[in-house]
Formats: sequence, structure tokens, C-alpha cells
Amino acid sequence: MRLAWLYLLAVALTWLLGEYVGEQTLPTLLLAYAPPLLWLLPAPFVLAWTLWRRRGTAVALAGLGLAAWGAGLLHWRPQQDGGALRVVTFNVARGTQGTPEGVAAALRAADADLLLLQETNFVRPGFREELLARLPGYRVAAGEEVLTLSRLPVLGTRTHAAPGSRRNFLETRVRWRGQPLRVVNAHLGTVLVSSALRGDFARMRQTRDVRGEQVKLLAGIAARGPGPLLLGGDLNTPPRGVVYRHLRQAFGPDAFDLAGRGPGWTFPGLFLRIDHLLGRGLTPKRVRVLAGAGSDHRPLLAEFSSSSSSRILPGRF
Repeated sequence: MRLAWLYLLAVALTWLLGEYVGEQTLPTLLLAYAPPLLWLLPAPFVLAWTLWRRRGTAVALAGLGLAAWGAGLLHWRPQQDGGALRVVTFNVARGTQGTPEGVAAALRAADADLLLLQETNFVRPGFREELLARLPGYRVAAGEEVLTLSRLPVLGTRTHAAPGSRRNFLETRVRWRGQPLRVVNAHLGTVLVSSALRGDFARMRQTRDVRGEQVKLLAGIAARGPGPLLLGGDLNTPPRGVVYRHLRQAFGPDAFDLAGRGPGWTFPGLFLRIDHLLGRGLTPKRVRVLAGAGSDHRPLLAEFSSSSSSRILPGRF
């Protein structure tokens, strides 16, 4: 009985600290960024122990349910067809794990109006040119290592230097349904939690602080104008913690939270969802992670309609 209660309380405390303290301290940062399936590992042993002792099984099942919920395994949202705007975000890993033909075929199959690609500073010469040649019908906006491809009319672009890195965030204004839509394509820096294994907590703290400055910049971009707004990209942020909450406050709800199913692992190597599409003035109808397409990430596809309550106003860069 005591073991079951310890497990339930440990899972609850892990979730609360990771969600509400998160990146503010190094120990809780590790909790927020750890693969959530770790929370489930003790469950079979705890459940087997309570069954053998015939005490505490209900508490053990409660801990199991909370761990499964925190890992996203119980996530289920209604989905609808007919989203008028289709958007894909995809980190293509500099082309190191795929070919232009394979990546382009997967993106064509997604039939998206907007493609937000990260790590497009390809290793192999000519990869970018071959990829774009196989994606006809798209207008291309380029940042330092990001590309935004649009089948919608492009009204303008602007790049914003990301603090602490050589990356930049790419802001593109497109015309959708006769009104402007701002689209921000971002690749946030990574918190080097692996530094903790080497005892280099200063490096871990530095990468955390750099990300904090990058998030402040993104929040400033979001606040510069009214109307529909979309943030997409490899945000290197699991769907919990302070950074994730700040991004949702600035750009609107996470499309997968509202219209996805399952854990939505976009980085399956660590069983994490770190690629996101957040939208203001947009209603997600259906969101899903697509099959692998030559990267360690998976493409994320969201279908949106405009929010009836949103007032779309013209804007300028």
C-alpha cells in the first residue's frame, strides 16, 4: 500500500514540478524535458506488488493512469475533415538522413498550403535546389537555416536574428481568404541537458538562458500586430513547462492539444513531441504526425479554419 502511494505521489510531483516550475531550476528542467515514458517504467512492478499483496491496487492504477496521461498516451481529441488551411512543419535534419526525392515526395503527399522547414542548411551541395525543383507551385521565403514555402500569395518577409545563435526566425505575411496571416517559422536552440551527465551545469544553464531570450523575442514578434498568427517549427520544447506556456500565451493554443490524438511524437528517438504549430485566430480541425521522411524528426500536419470570433485586420511589417 505504501509503495503504491509513493508511486502516485512521485508521478504527481514530477508532473507538477515539470509543468509549473520547469526551466526555472536545473533539477525541474530535467524533469520537464525527460521523456515522459520514464514515468511509466515503475508502474508494472508497483502494480504487480500490490496485486501480490492484495492491497493498494486502486492507488497503483491511479498512478499508472496519471503517468499515461502525462505521457500523452490518453490524449484524444475530436477531429474534423475540411480544414481550409493545411500547414506542415518539418525539421529536415540538413538532408543527412534522406534524399531530395524522398523528402519532396513526402511533402507533396501532405498537400500543404504552407511548408515550414528547419535545418535547411543542407550538407550536400545542390540538395536545396533539387528539393525545391521537386516542389513546384510554392513561393519560397528563406532565412538563415529555415525555409517557408507558400502556395498562398506572399505579401512580405522579415528575418529576426535569434539571440545567442547564428539562426534567425522567419516571419512571412501571406494572404489567406483575402486577409493577411502572419506566419513565424522558428527553430529554437536546444537546452543541452546532456551537459548534466558531464557535470557541466554552467553550459546547461547558459543554453537555458539563451532559449529564454529567444522566447522573449518570439513573444515580441507576436505582440507587434493584431489578426491571425501562426508559429510553427522545431521549438525543442516538450508540451509542458514554463517556456511552452509562454509560447502559448503569445501565439495561441497548440493545434495538437486541440485536434490531435495520442502522444504525437515528432522526435521518436526520445519519444518526445518538440515540433509544434501554435495559432491565434485559427481553429485546428485535424492534426497528425506523418510517417518518416528522411529525418530524425517527423513532419507535423495541421488543418485549420479561421476562428469566427477573430477579427482579421491588415498589418504591415
